Amino acid sequence: MSATPGTALSSFDHAVLRATRRTLGGTAAVPVAQTLSHFGEHAVGWIALGAVGWLSGRRRDEWAAATAGVVAAHAAGVVLKRVVRRVRPALDDVPALVTTPSRLSFPSAHSTSTAAAAVGFAPMLGRPAMLAVTSAMLTSRVLLGVHYPSDVLSGAVLGAGVASAVRRRTTRTAGRKA
Repeated sequence: MSATPGTALSSFDHAVLRATRRTLGGTAAVPVAQTLSHFGEHAVGWIALGAVGWLSGRRRDEWAAATAGVVAAHAAGVVLKRVVRRVRPALDDVPALVTTPSRLSFPSAHSTSTAAAAVGFAPMLGRPAMLAVTSAMLTSRVLLGVHYPSDVLSGAVLGAGVASAVRRRTTRTAGRKA
């Protein structure tokens, strides 16, 4: 996926990047976004949350399935990122506010794993809470200047889809064991 300069997608991506930075750039949203960035790096925060949920001893099968969905979604995002090879935004007026492990942008792995966590963890943590965290993570990637809006939206769709497939598969498998 390449947003060639001058295309509608490129114009949309650049406009939203700039508007997000103008609106939130000088606010407390920046350190919150940076914290979310560290939490979501390589899906480590989501995997840790899944482990804590599993260790609680309650709903272990659901926590395990949800965490498997996060791992699978993150892996799918990383593979797709290496295939597509879209370079991160490089706008002079929207410099990156965090470092990234690679120059590759599509899809946003943070958005992919977060949407997967939202699908998987929502039954245990509540849909409103997971929707709020997902919205914050997606916005944070654009605010920090490290992803185009189309990267985060595509990542969220990929993550939710993979997590839903993992959930269906594990639910079906668990039903056969019962």
